Amino acid sequence: MESVQVWDVFDVNCPSRAVMEHISSKWGVLVQILLLRSGTLRFSELRRAIGGVSEKMLSQTLQTLERDGLVNRLVHPVIPPHVDYSLTDLGVRAATTVNTLFELIGNNWAEFEAAQIAYDRRKATA
Repeated sequence: MESVQVWDVFDVNCPSRAVMEHISSKWGVLVQILLLRSGTLRFSELRRAIGGVSEKMLSQTLQTLERDGLVNRLVHPVIPPHVDYSLTDLGVRAATTVNTLFELIGNNWAEFEAAQIAYDRRKATA
C-alpha cells in the first residue's frame, strides 16, 4: 500500500526542503539545467563543462540527485570504468521547471542589473 505524504515546506522537519535544496543548489542546477537537459554525459564531461566544481562536489551532487530520483547513473562493465549520467523523467520535469526561472532571469537581466546598481548606489550614499 502506498502512503500519501503530506508536506509543508514551511515546517523545518519537512523532507521536501532537502529535495528543494538539492534541485536548486548551485551545482545541482548546473548539472540538471545546463548539462543533462541536452542528453547523457560522462562524469569527465560534466567535470570539464562546469568551471569551479571539484571532483568530490560533483560526485556528491550526482549522488544526491540520483537518490532524489532526478538522475540516472549507468555503469558500463568495462575497464576503465565508463559511467553515463542522464536525467530521469522526474529530472526532466524538474529541470524544465527550473529552466523557466533561468529564462526569466536571462530575459530580464537588464532590470535585475539596474536594480542592483540602484541598490548599491543607495547603500553607498547612506
